[in-house]
Amino acid sequence: MLTHYFEDLPAGEVFEAGSVTVSEDEIIDFARRFDPQVFHVDPVGARTTIYGGLIASGWHTVALCMRQLVDYVFGHSQGMGSPGVDEIRWTLPVRPGDTLSVRVTMLEARVSRSKPDRGLIRFRIEAHNQDGEQVLEMTGMGFMARRTPLTPQPPLPHAGEGENAYCILAYASWRPRNTSRSAVPSKPKCSRIWFSR
Repeated sequence: MLTHYFEDLPAGEVFEAGSVTVSEDEIIDFARRFDPQVFHVDPVGARTTIYGGLIASGWHTVALCMRQLVDYVFGHSQGMGSPGVDEIRWTLPVRPGDTLSVRVTMLEARVSRSKPDRGLIRFRIEAHNQDGEQVLEMTGMGFMARRTPLTPQPPLPHAGEGENAYCILAYASWRPRNTSRSAVPSKPKCSRIWFSR
């Protein structure tokens, strides 16, 4: 399968990430371990709540979507982790037997200024049930390796040796005695040029 690099994920690109069906047993098992509220773990007790029945934990829905994203998109990319998410919205409850279809849309892609071997992507994740109703919307970010990193700049030259060495960057405020300004090139080719007399 195609391996995605930063350059393959421009803003506006859309990826369909398959679908997954969630069962009552899976909802209860997840909630017992991580979110044991009555409407997530007790089918009978859940009937007396505002939901009228068992629903999945929102974190379970996020986890289901994450698995689809890894299987269909990010698991086949040069991903380098994520600095976090901006927001998560659970727009409708997920109930036993629901089938969720997942989609990710790239919103922004920019090259890192400090680390030219990677870029930062910002994306929107959406999940819809079998009736086409949206149940989740989430905005996240991720680091992605670049296919063609920028060429690193060469290191600056070292200073000359001895007390008579000086740098043209400091020339305006200091220079060795008996040294004329003509000794300094008028158009240096790099940011620091060291001279020794």
